[in-house]
Amino acid sequence: MTVQTTRVVLGVRRPPREPERAYEARVAELTGLCEAAGATVCAVCAQTRERIDAALYLGSGKIDEIRAQVAAWDAELVIFDGELSPAQVRNLENRLDCRVLDRTQLILDIFALRARTREGRLQVEIAQLQYLLPRLTGRGVEMSRLGGGIGTRGPGETKLETDRRRIRERIDKLRGALADVRRTRQVQRARRSEAVPSVALVGYTNAGKTTLLARWTADRGTGDVQTGRERLFDTLDPVARRVRSGGSGEFVLMDTVGFVQDLPHLLVDAFRATLEEVLAADLIVHVVDATGPVETRLETTYRVLGEIGALDKPVLTWFNKMDAARWQPAPDPHAAVTLYGSAASGEGVSALYDAVDRLLALDPVEVHVAGPLQAQEIWREIARAGAVTEVQELGPGEAEAVVRVPRRWADRLCRRIRAASDSFRVTVTGGVLR
Repeated sequence: MTVQTTRVVLGVRRPPREPERAYEARVAELTGLCEAAGATVCAVCAQTRERIDAALYLGSGKIDEIRAQVAAWDAELVIFDGELSPAQVRNLENRLDCRVLDRTQLILDIFALRARTREGRLQVEIAQLQYLLPRLTGRGVEMSRLGGGIGTRGPGETKLETDRRRIRERIDKLRGALADVRRTRQVQRARRSEAVPSVALVGYTNAGKTTLLARWTADRGTGDVQTGRERLFDTLDPVARRVRSGGSGEFVLMDTVGFVQDLPHLLVDAFRATLEEVLAADLIVHVVDATGPVETRLETTYRVLGEIGALDKPVLTWFNKMDAARWQPAPDPHAAVTLYGSAASGEGVSALYDAVDRLLALDPVEVHVAGPLQAQEIWREIARAGAVTEVQELGPGEAEAVVRVPRRWADRLCRRIRAASDSFRVTVTGGVLR
């Protein structure tokens, strides 16, 4: 049985001085977005021009060329690489005699397709309604004939035909529900941060974050994660897993929604509750596809991190897919550490794990504790703090123990022992306390 997909033609504006490699990457990304939404790209019609045409986005002659491609391929949809105004959409649909979408609406459609949790669906619907609100005027006729398919998922036809007041009321209601989710998340994060540190995997979509999470969880985790698939926005809802450090500690590892170049502002705003997981993280692991346009994707990720206020977080950059890269990218100047490897093959992951342990201060140190045996409560706390590797008697009623603990907790353990009793002597070896 053959699965029918939507046939689309792409309309692309190319700035006069855009490098060939950057242009090819943009077209490849737009094609990938279409495929992620369930469409097949039949033709790409590009025009080099300095400015966008106010009425048709591209020039009139190029629109005629697109119309011919629509007829030749019997295409159902034309997707443009930029954001279209309501007037441009109306003019283009009249000229092309088919439905027209812009890149923002395409991304919104993918998000609607991939959202699984209540929080994800709330955020997607808010973004869709915000996008539709200024586009209601002049599109009533077109909206009444929208059926299923790309660009129509989400709120549904009845919402699209309501007036602005009712849409604003709906947005307010959704934001209220999302605020409840946000408060619950804040409580969960507060409880979690008291117990263990957290690491957020961030980066461009399809960089391999989910595959890295699956590898990390398989090697050191407490639960299974499905390996990521080679498609844009494979992960929309955040996924958190506890993983062990190389010592006796553990931390929470979080997979987050991927970024794309020129990520629509309304998506950043709508998904702020989800992106706050990055703000709460102790460390950011920036996953970069080493086979793609590295500079553009580094810039895109740091721009989004800046928009959500996360640039003050320590960053470890991991260039992934090195087994398929033609060369090794230069180190990320914004990162505390830059490493290279492949989540799929496992190349370099041990060095990544060790570096994260060090940056989180979870690498093990030895705490030497000597004191009276009668202080049983203190000795019990020492035993709970980590792995006791050695115990010896020093004399009548006195003993010394060596306990391996994460460097992150060693200083706190020492302070608590000294505060509990001045009869104990405590020293630390194997690392520098922070």
